[in-house]
Amino acid sequence: MTPAFTIECHVHFNPRGRGSRKRPPSNRGSDAEAGRLPRVSRLMALARRLDELIRSREVISYAELARLGHVSRARLSQIMNLLSLAPDIQEKILFLPGTLKGRDPIQLRHLLPIAALSDWRRQRERWKALTA
Repeated sequence: MTPAFTIECHVHFNPRGRGSRKRPPSNRGSDAEAGRLPRVSRLMALARRLDELIRSREVISYAELARLGHVSRARLSQIMNLLSLAPDIQEKILFLPGTLKGRDPIQLRHLLPIAALSDWRRQRERWKALTA
């Protein structure tokens, strides 16, 4: 007969369920802006980073990027079309204020028609109308 063992340990169970959307308070500094980063800001940063990968020849094509990112080539093209925006508009997108509640005020579907314009002056006019 083998001897019986008793193991004691402390186990903490989280009172919230697995799918809970509540998050613990963040430890951000006081100078950090409140809210979450808008999705278009993250997509703009991603487009710039992916463009850098293409230019440095670390990645050969958009098709390869799409495969690596597990997205369709059409979706990747939508994201990369943000690079057609005027540089000052790109900068403004990157530094949009955080969204405190609800949907982001500016979404990719608002920006794609502006990016399709080849004239930066017209893009700026449409951007101004969008953000007014």
